Amino acid sequence: MPHPDPAPTPHLDERYSDPHATPKPWPAAAVRLAEAEVYWLTTVRPDSRPHVTPLIGVWTDDALHFCTGADERKAKNLAANPAVALTTGCNGLREGYDLVLEGEAVRVTDDARLRRLAAAWEEKYGTDWHFDVQDGTFVNPEAGHALVFAVSPHTAFGFGKSPYSQTRWRFS
Repeated sequence: MPHPDPAPTPHLDERYSDPHATPKPWPAAAVRLAEAEVYWLTTVRPDSRPHVTPLIGVWTDDALHFCTGADERKAKNLAANPAVALTTGCNGLREGYDLVLEGEAVRVTDDARLRRLAAAWEEKYGTDWHFDVQDGTFVNPEAGHALVFAVSPHTAFGFGKSPYSQTRWRFS
């Protein structure tokens, strides 16, 4: 599921940026996405209230991938509305770089692709996050089956803190 526009043109929003700030190139943001350990997923509940939860994931094939149990709130929300926001960054005010991805969560069911993703999970997070693949899902003997989703961003935002900046990338 490679994204058709892997290097969109960055746009610096001068309203929220220091006069010395420059827009960040998308490849630098993609590296930060790949290196992040924790992401925050926002989904929409059936009654339109937001649901936010931390999770782990991997950035590969121009998409952020995460997994969840079929009975978890986020999976139920995604079944009704695939629109999501994913964030990562740091909690410091004066340093760091935060990222927000907006897109749709698409279920990954191809076993060959899931095996590649399972290997990426284990490489990034260690053997505690080993998954087998069965019938279009991740399987862990202790945790059971997990659905896997990919989010290719429609729009992404980067928030720099030294100097302050806001970069927007739109994907075609």
